[in-house]
Amino acid sequence: MNIFKSTLLSALMVSFFLLGCAGEKKEEEEKKTIKIEKKETPAKESSEDIANLVITGNDLMQYNKNELRAKAGQKVKLTLRHIGKLDVNVMGHNVVILNRGVNLEAFAARAATERDNNYIPPGTDEVLVNTEMIGGGQTTSVEFIAPSEPGEYEFLCSFPAHYAMMRGKFIVE
Repeated sequence: MNIFKSTLLSALMVSFFLLGCAGEKKEEEEKKTIKIEKKETPAKESSEDIANLVITGNDLMQYNKNELRAKAGQKVKLTLRHIGKLDVNVMGHNVVILNRGVNLEAFAARAATERDNNYIPPGTDEVLVNTEMIGGGQTTSVEFIAPSEPGEYEFLCSFPAHYAMMRGKFIVE
């Protein structure tokens, strides 16, 4: 019986040893097959040439910023992230940058009636640029060229009544 136990014990030890070696060999093979690829992106524009502006909106009708900045004539990528959870029909957000001299409250009143047009009055010349209307968990971006004329341009969320809390200045330097 002792011979049986020692044989069984020896067999188990050999099995564990072989499995351990096989595992090490497999890890070594995996290490050898890992390739590091360096992706080079063509230098179209340096990051200094593009103003990457990111703003968030939430379920409490708030932007995280009330000021955005870019240089006159600079390419701008404006990204809106809705960090809330509510649907676009309940708590939709966008960013609408108005042209200089546009009355924000009057624009917002007109926009509030344009549900079928994402709360942007059709054919308006009052908007410099706007993002899409999005709901909780969504992100949208728009690219444009900042005006060549420095100054302050107002921005707002045009979802009905949101402009009261969701507004700010787009400053062109």
